[in-house]
Amino acid sequence: MPDQTHATPTVGALPSRTGIDPRGPRFGAGLTAALLATVVVLGGQPAGVALLALAVLLFAVGAVRGAQGSLQGIAFRTFVRPRLAPPAELEDPAPPRFAQVVGLAVTGTGLVLGVLGVGAAVPVAAAVALVAAFLNAAFGFCLGCEVYLLLQRMRTARA
Repeated sequence: MPDQTHATPTVGALPSRTGIDPRGPRFGAGLTAALLATVVVLGGQPAGVALLALAVLLFAVGAVRGAQGSLQGIAFRTFVRPRLAPPAELEDPAPPRFAQVVGLAVTGTGLVLGVLGVGAAVPVAAAVALVAAFLNAAFGFCLGCEVYLLLQRMRTARA
């Protein structure tokens, strides 16, 4: 069920016609951070590679369907959102989707290298993605979203 609010959906100064509850991606980032922390601890062991493959799959779903359509987003909408008050404002879904693409690129690269025998790539890729997920979960700072906005500003400045 979509969130009901009368606030204007925005991210920074970029308005959106539809928006998502900003608490959803933060919740998802917390789940992702826990998964990635486990991968960092396990390293290049088979269990670490398997869990990194799971993270890649989760990022792929988020990249295709958006943060709200990811498994973490569905968990938020099903189990957490009904217990919360409506959000004060909504955010543009494009930056979190871009962040999912960045997470997919980072973890996907680590997974490919890990499968090719570069065991150290698994915990390194997981650690890089973990930093971004932790920043979002703990502080509401979405690194991928900020990169998206920076790229949008650069594109606007060129036009």
